[in-house]
Amino acid sequence: MTIPSKALTLKQNYLLMCKESLLILLTLIALIVGGCGESVDKIQPIPQESASPAPAAQPTSTPTVALVMKTLTNPFFIDMEKGAREAKRELGIELQVRTAAQETSIEQQIQIVEELIHTKIDAIVIAPGDSLELIPVLKKAQDAGIEVINIDNRLDPEYSTRLHLRRIPFISVDNEQGAYKAGKWISDRVSAPTKAAIIEGIRGAANAEARRQGALRAFAENSAITVVASETAHWKIDEGYQVATKLFSTHPDIGVLFCANDMMALGALKYLDEQGNNQVLVAGFDALEPALAAIRAGKLTASVDQQAAQQGYLGVQYAVRALAGESLPQETLIDTRLITVDTLP
Repeated sequence: MTIPSKALTLKQNYLLMCKESLLILLTLIALIVGGCGESVDKIQPIPQESASPAPAAQPTSTPTVALVMKTLTNPFFIDMEKGAREAKRELGIELQVRTAAQETSIEQQIQIVEELIHTKIDAIVIAPGDSLELIPVLKKAQDAGIEVINIDNRLDPEYSTRLHLRRIPFISVDNEQGAYKAGKWISDRVSAPTKAAIIEGIRGAANAEARRQGALRAFAENSAITVVASETAHWKIDEGYQVATKLFSTHPDIGVLFCANDMMALGALKYLDEQGNNQVLVAGFDALEPALAAIRAGKLTASVDQQAAQQGYLGVQYAVRALAGESLPQETLIDTRLITVDTLP
């Protein structure tokens, strides 16, 4: 049967309308799905790599150096800190200053180094209270990638080698020669038979032993001098007083006294003042301001300036140079200066 043309046209129009409606419907569906997809993306969990903890901060270009000293109760170490802070200002670094309570607080120094290892310090400049006991923890610091610089008191070379401590630059003075200068200054003023005594620093510390040996060498050059005693006062002013009390109680005719640092010398002078004894030739070591005042007053005969500030300054400077990969000298000795009434600054 033949479909009338008008009917055909209506059918075609209907199909066309259906097709257009279908296209519109499909477009709406696509838009809806696309919009829903965008909303889903916004509430999806954060990708794993973004959700993980933030990476540790990378080291900055400014190194952090720690100066570890024995104490700040001794003016010598206050001067050492001043030198280190001067280096900090010049070099633009971060500086931490850590000290034990006393010069005999070796375990506390060890704990300080342990804490610095934990905080991942870049370098440690240490004036060790003992030449042996700090070596194991300093080896641990080296193994953690920390640069170590030794100042003031030398770490024992043999024990360092045995524990495989890598090469550590050492900055100090020739303690034996400095003590010899002071010992010779007072022994040269003796011609009649005279008894001498020594008040030592901490036994086992390299600088204490070197100073004792220097004084002994000077006294041995004068046949009129006989060394009758050598006792430790552990670098302390109060123990210097106590040891002097003991020495002069046993040997009241001591005429020459070498003290391995000014703090002990000041303690001994206090005892002698109380006894009204101004006949003893007393030498110290460090050239602290109270010792210089005692030289001006005619109570202390001599002291030795070992330039503590310069040791602190060079220690920090060497640490920064080591961090930069520079090769440093194994040993750097700063000149000592004998201080007497004739050479007072």
